[in-house]
Amino acid sequence: MEYNCKEFKVGKCEGEKLVDGETLPLVLTPPDVSKNGIESLLEALGNNKEWFDDMVTKNSAVLLRGFDVKNAVEFNDIVETFGWEDIRYVGPAPRTHIHKRIWTANEGPLSEFIYYHHEMVLINEFPKKVILFCEVPPPEGGETPFVPSFKVTERMMEEFPEFVEEVEAKGLKYTFIALNSDNTTSMRGRGWQDAFATNDQQEAERRARALGMDVEWLENGSIKTILGPRPLTKVFEGRKGRRMWFNTLVGMYGKELSSAMMADGTEIPSDIVKRCEEIIEEESIQFKWEKGDVLFLDNYATLHGRRPSLPPRRVLVATCK
Repeated sequence: MEYNCKEFKVGKCEGEKLVDGETLPLVLTPPDVSKNGIESLLEALGNNKEWFDDMVTKNSAVLLRGFDVKNAVEFNDIVETFGWEDIRYVGPAPRTHIHKRIWTANEGPLSEFIYYHHEMVLINEFPKKVILFCEVPPPEGGETPFVPSFKVTERMMEEFPEFVEEVEAKGLKYTFIALNSDNTTSMRGRGWQDAFATNDQQEAERRARALGMDVEWLENGSIKTILGPRPLTKVFEGRKGRRMWFNTLVGMYGKELSSAMMADGTEIPSDIVKRCEEIIEEESIQFKWEKGDVLFLDNYATLHGRRPSLPPRRVLVATCK
C-alpha cells in the first residue's frame, strides 16, 4: 500500500524505526504551511478515512505532526471524524473526563514509569485504536514508547520456545486488587467505585463478571479481581498472521497489587520474566512529544507505556472500537 495521499506529506521524527519493511511511526505532516490548521486537517482526514485507517493498520502507529491542534475540543473533532465507536476505559489508571470522548491519560505520578501494555488487554472487549494528543509537552522525558508486539513473540519463541508453548497451552491467570477509594499518588490507584462506575458492591460484582472477572472482597473494602485463563499471544485479522504478545505478564508479575502465573497455578520463572522485560525494552520505539502531536496506535499490534518526566505534561486520550 503506497503513500498516495496528496493531502499529507510523509515526514520523519527522531527515534523512528524500520520494522519488517514499515516505518514506525509513520509521520504525516501538512502538504504545505497553509494547510496546518485544524479545519484543513479535519477536511483531509474526512476525505481519506479509509486510507488513513489502512495506514494505522499497516504501520501500527501514525503520528500527525505539524498541525495546529490546540485543545481537547479539537482533538475530539479529529477522533469523531472517522466514525469509530467509542469504548469506555476499564482499568486501574486514574483518569479524568475532559470533553465528550476525551480523557486524561494515566494521572499517576510523573516520576513513575508506566509499563508497556496493550490497552485493556485483560478485558473481554478491548479497543482497536488508542489515540493520544499532546496538549502540553514535558520539558524532559515523558515519552510514550511503544513496541511492535509481534517482535516480542518472535524473540521469546527464539529464546524460550518450550515456555511459550506451555503457556499457550495452559493460558495465564492474573489477580489485581482495586482499592476501596481512589489514590492519585499511584499509577494504579483507581478505586473500584470509579473503575466499575458504581458505589454498590453487588453491581460492581455484576459488572466485573460481565467483563470476564471473578471477584473476592477483602476485609479493608478493596476488591480482588481474578482473570483467567487469558492468552499469551493473539493473531488478529489483517496483520500478516503475526502472533502478538497480547498479555501483561511482565507488568503484573510479582507486584504489590497484582500477580501473574500460568492458569493452572504454575509459577513462572522470574528469570524468564526478566528477560522478557529486557526484550520489550530493546524493541521499543519512542520520540519526543511536540505540542499538537496526535498519535494513533493500533492497540492490536502495539504495546505502549510512559517514561518518567518533569512537569508539566498533559497528554489526552481516546479509545475506539
